[in-house]
Amino acid sequence: MDIGVPRETKDQEFRVGLSPSSVRVLKETGHNIFVETQAGAGAGFTDDDYRNSGAEIVPTPEAAWNRELVVKVKEPLPLEYKLLQKEQVLFTYLHLAAGRNLTENLINSGVCAIAYETVEQSGANKLPLLTPMSVIAGRLSVQFGARFLERLQGGRGVLLGGVPGVKPGRVVILGGGVVGTEAARIAVGMGASVQILDVNVERLSYLETLFGSRVELLYSNSAYIEAAVREADLLVGAVLIPGRRPPILVSRELVKQMQPGSVIVDVAVDQGGCVETMRATSHTNPVYIEEGVLHYGVPNMPGAVPWTATQALNNSTLPYVVQLANQGIEALKNNSALAKGVNVQNHRLVHPAVQEVFPDLV
Repeated sequence: MDIGVPRETKDQEFRVGLSPSSVRVLKETGHNIFVETQAGAGAGFTDDDYRNSGAEIVPTPEAAWNRELVVKVKEPLPLEYKLLQKEQVLFTYLHLAAGRNLTENLINSGVCAIAYETVEQSGANKLPLLTPMSVIAGRLSVQFGARFLERLQGGRGVLLGGVPGVKPGRVVILGGGVVGTEAARIAVGMGASVQILDVNVERLSYLETLFGSRVELLYSNSAYIEAAVREADLLVGAVLIPGRRPPILVSRELVKQMQPGSVIVDVAVDQGGCVETMRATSHTNPVYIEEGVLHYGVPNMPGAVPWTATQALNNSTLPYVVQLANQGIEALKNNSALAKGVNVQNHRLVHPAVQEVFPDLV
């Protein structure tokens, strides 16, 4: 099969769909890989690295897109919509719940669009292609939050770890899944005071075995959220509902009650966010101030560490890419996890969760 790897076009997105080592595996199994020139440069991979792994370097986006299977990292942007082709397989993150225009263009194109974030292993409720980036985003959320708490960045001037004689900063994490757990891991390591709120009591019990008394674990309800958010120096939104927009847990009125110069990092922004005042930003302009609070809403946070993120992503996606390359669309019949990843096929919106968001497109 001919496989295309375009250069990412999203602002400051330096990850790449396939690493040179992944290209080598695909080449050894008999496939042809066409990589747009400089596609891997931001992640530390040269065109020669790809040539040495068996890829052909092509000079234009069109030459990479004009393939049976296209492997990317982030969703196509409007300039790429014209490159979508009927019966082509597109394998990438999509997050359609936050993108009606993209959803409509995928439907109209006739492409078979498989989203990394909705590939789900049956019976385990695991999202194997979302997890590695969730780990990175969770860890980065506190790293970035700590930076923007600095006074020179517009924040309150709080050191999360505090110092002897001065209390540490308070980190409040909404959601105890992969993102929330990894955010807590970094915050605890920095010496911050950490709270996690979640509605899953079993998950809270697991987190107790992980963190012990170092993290305060609370059942998530409106009263506890309000009390915690008011006192937060750094608020991390870590709510995930696969394929759907997360609920708004923090209202504008509650944001007003936070201390001026506090920071909100909403990792759920790529699905719409769980904070009413949050909107998507970019790595170039990552923050804005609303109600006196710094908001960080970059939807592709792992793009800040592309060398690590590309390899972590490829470790998880490569087996599925190989199966798609070997079997084509028949792979969807043979792999139930991959089949659950299909969002759009044959000019139809087919993923149940995204159908609920856009019922008029069904």
